[in-house]
Amino acid sequence: MDAKSVAAVRSGKRNAEKEIALAEATKAAARKRDGMDLLVAWSIVGLFIVACSAVVYAMAAILMPIAFAIVVGIVLGRAADELARFGLPPILGGLLLALFFVLGLSSLVNALLRPITEVAREAPRLAEGVVERVLPFIERFEWGRIALARSIGADAFADVIVKNAGPFLGAIAASVTPALIQTLIFLAALVLFLLGRVQLRSTIILAFPSREGRLSSIRIMNALEDGLTRYFSTASLIYLALGGFTMMIALVGGLPMPPLWGLFAFVSSFIPYLGVTFMTLSLLVGGLMAHDALVLAFAPATVFFLIHLAMENLVFPAILGRRFEVNPFLIFVAILFWTWMWGAVGAILAMPLSLIAMTIFEQLREVPPEPQLPG
Repeated sequence: MDAKSVAAVRSGKRNAEKEIALAEATKAAARKRDGMDLLVAWSIVGLFIVACSAVVYAMAAILMPIAFAIVVGIVLGRAADELARFGLPPILGGLLLALFFVLGLSSLVNALLRPITEVAREAPRLAEGVVERVLPFIERFEWGRIALARSIGADAFADVIVKNAGPFLGAIAASVTPALIQTLIFLAALVLFLLGRVQLRSTIILAFPSREGRLSSIRIMNALEDGLTRYFSTASLIYLALGGFTMMIALVGGLPMPPLWGLFAFVSSFIPYLGVTFMTLSLLVGGLMAHDALVLAFAPATVFFLIHLAMENLVFPAILGRRFEVNPFLIFVAILFWTWMWGAVGAILAMPLSLIAMTIFEQLREVPPEPQLPG
């Protein structure tokens, strides 16, 4: 092999090595660029979520009653579709169900308004009576006597509670007007949603240009209606039974107005964690006011808490099965998030909104089989 051939071979090797090095450098740069692009994409998604959360929080006064109306409207709309089997038009059936819902809500408010007004009027006396009953129990323990001695004393402690009862009730009264406005928004949104539910459904379906997209939207909306209807119907039956048990507890425990205790237990159970906590504390206060013996005073609250615990952790999962099996931690985080966003109504909507998100995710993840023509 002459010198020119050797030089050509060496030049070819050098060019090949340069091309390999350039390809590796280009690949490394592409990997780095892909990583940066992914980081930028996730950063944009994160900023979008933060911005949406800020908007939802800032517009809570409007979005909260509208979201509640949509959830209730979906359930009532599915019930109206069932009534259509008896010849009743879906729009008329939805309006009738909405009317019954509003009348039931008004009756509930009227039933609870009188005892709440009486409790508000007698709040200072009730608070003083509770303190007089609880302080002797605390003073039985050494740490209780030390805590009272280091703080403000038993008499001053009672005076502080009595004096603060008025401002506390004033703060509650100040929130009544916004609540009334949001109630009107909820009622208007509910009626309009039921009136235009069929048209809105058709608009959403026709918004997708492809046949697959339309079929997917129909499947998702049907799954949402089925899931929410099944959840609320099951929860209503379970909490209705809990209200019956609570009424019996109040009757046996010597508490006044047992039916109202049962009604309050039924309504408060739809608020996760907060409802059972408030109900247990209310039964505890009622027991302390009705009985001198601490064992009898604590008995109604204890029995209610145990029954509620059994229903939430045994009866509810057994009836719904794996259909609504969601990670408890995710549900807890959702309840905290929506309670922080929208208060007690957010806590009520936390589970339905979680079911909506879970249903959409499952329906999008599942690949439906190709429809086969008959024959």
